[in-house]
Amino acid sequence: MLKAAIVILLLATVASLFSGLVFLVKDQGHGSRVVNALTLRVVLAALTLGLISWGFYSGQLVSQATW
Repeated sequence: MLKAAIVILLLATVASLFSGLVFLVKDQGHGSRVVNALTLRVVLAALTLGLISWGFYSGQLVSQATW
């Protein structure tokens, strides 16, 4: 369940990034839609990092790295 939430948040972050690009090209930097899209992207990225940190802290996510 946690991994699915992380993947969904990552996909939403990428969608917000591309919508910000579309708004930047379409509005040529004069609208507030670009700022809103990029603010949403930062919030989604912070939520993703928080979920990943909580997953490692709670033991639901583990690293299989040998180092």
